[in-house]
Amino acid sequence: MERIFTQKYYCSAAEGNAEQELALPLLAEKIIDIATLHANSLGIGNPAMEHLNAGWILSRLTIEMDRYPAVNENYSISTWVEGWNRHFSTRDFRICDAEGNTIGYARSIWMIIRTTDRGNVGLDHLSLPEDFIVGNPVPISTQAKHVKILPPGTQLPDHSRDLVATEPPFHYRFQYSDIDFYRHVNTIRYIVLLLNRFTLEDFDRTYPRRFELSFLHEAIYGQSVDILRHDLSADPRSSSFSIADSLSGQPLLFARFLRSPRP
Repeated sequence: MERIFTQKYYCSAAEGNAEQELALPLLAEKIIDIATLHANSLGIGNPAMEHLNAGWILSRLTIEMDRYPAVNENYSISTWVEGWNRHFSTRDFRICDAEGNTIGYARSIWMIIRTTDRGNVGLDHLSLPEDFIVGNPVPISTQAKHVKILPPGTQLPDHSRDLVATEPPFHYRFQYSDIDFYRHVNTIRYIVLLLNRFTLEDFDRTYPRRFELSFLHEAIYGQSVDILRHDLSADPRSSSFSIADSLSGQPLLFARFLRSPRP
């Protein structure tokens, strides 16, 4: 068992985006995969909870990158448990180039649910030695609080924290390929859906320096949703997104992209 778990990777052309670097959805997928591998090695992964019909799900994810691994470049990801309580676990990640230089960080928050009724199981049934909780937070700011994004033209009261969409709503219905092991929408599919709200030219000029994802309610197969986007007037490279159920208006997810100019 390792307190800090590291995996080495190679960015192939098949994993590259149009800018010839590791695509953000694939980086997020590898972050989730290495978290799973480390949890399994510590005896606290999903196989240890099969008898409870329970498993880990991602609650929040923040990724902040100085740059992304280029195609044909070797890189590594390290992960460790930052914190642990009765309800949630905080897990951190460091992304390094082949020489060991840090090129990015990620922070995630996880919870355990029953796969039968989606109830929160908590972490009391798992045992993690105290010395395996590293408690060394990554040097990135905490995730912003989620807010409502309302349709274009909405008049907000004074001092409201809510936002008004600066783009027309995008309507989508979740399909078979969007659904995962838990039979709800896969994290990576959300990221792809949000990335596609930008243009090729947007990402030719800028890159997603920081990405935040906060899950509020799960979405399922066949569910129709509205995606609302708000670009900050002072800096249009800062974009917030809300995905909400089309019928009830219930928010399902809040996300933010902070983009920086490419060198």
